[in-house]
Amino acid sequence: MTSTPATAPSAARCHTVVDSPCGPLTLVATGGVLSGLYMAGQRHRPAQEEFGPRDDSPFGEAADQLAAYFAGTRTDFDLELRLDGTPFQRSVWEQLRTVPYGRTRTYGQLAEALGRPGASRAVGLANGRNPLGIIVPCHRVIGASGSLTGYGGGIDRKRALLAHERGEGYAITAALF
Repeated sequence: MTSTPATAPSAARCHTVVDSPCGPLTLVATGGVLSGLYMAGQRHRPAQEEFGPRDDSPFGEAADQLAAYFAGTRTDFDLELRLDGTPFQRSVWEQLRTVPYGRTRTYGQLAEALGRPGASRAVGLANGRNPLGIIVPCHRVIGASGSLTGYGGGIDRKRALLAHERGEGYAITAALF
């Protein structure tokens, strides 16, 4: 998985919608590079008009990899990504990409890995602003006590994604959303 520098000039945006066990997922591309994955009702979801026109053409590989992930045959993603955010947010999102499939890390562990042991709250805020949920696996971050704290897509989705990665199947279906 590669990342396009966030300093790349702004470019045209377009989107598509794919079905998933977690409900419909809106994929957004900026300049032909995947820059967003948003769930219905997601906290910090941009306004629909910011996604650009519907155009399915740039999303074939992303849709295929997501389908394989949900089918249980893919454990990581190999896609070019555009991660637009502050330098700190981007460092958190890059750190999220190191959390292995089926494993979890605490906000404090991520802060420690970033060399900022006192920044667990800031890590949580950056985690919540992740524009590429599932692909940049913010659902793998838990509270210090092991509790399922915060998730922009909702705790039920977080629980379901973690159960899926543990091979337990899905506890939710798209019909709930």
